[in-house]
Amino acid sequence: MSSKSCSRLFADQGQIRNCKDKLDIAQKSLTDLSNILALAGNEVRLKMLYLLEAEKELCPCDLADILGISIPAVSQHLRKLKDGSIVETRKVGQTIFYSLTQDNMEILQPFFKHINQQANELEKV
Repeated sequence: MSSKSCSRLFADQGQIRNCKDKLDIAQKSLTDLSNILALAGNEVRLKMLYLLEAEKELCPCDLADILGISIPAVSQHLRKLKDGSIVETRKVGQTIFYSLTQDNMEILQPFFKHINQQANELEKV
C-alpha cells in the first residue's frame, strides 16, 4: 500500500459533520486570519506590523529609516496593508501616521508576544 493513500474501515459521519459545522461557524474568522497571514507573510510587512504594534503608530519616513529601505518601497507595503484593512491612518499636517486596526492588533498580538519572549530569552544568553 502506498504511503500517500488513505485506508479506513468506516467513515465517522458524526465527526465529519461536526468538523464541517465547525468550519462553517468559523468561516469568517478563518477568512480574515488567512488574509492577515497572507499579507503578513512578507518579511518586510511582518516587520512593519511588529513595529506598529510595539510603537502604536509610525510614519513612512520612520519605517524607511528603521528598515533601511526606500520610502516608495515602504509606501507600497503600507498600501497593501491598508487595502487589506490591517492598518489605518491618521493625518497630522502633511504627515500620515499608520497604526494597526484594533481588530487586527488583537489577532497579531499573540504572535508578537511569542517573538518578544524569544528575543528576551536570547538576550539572557
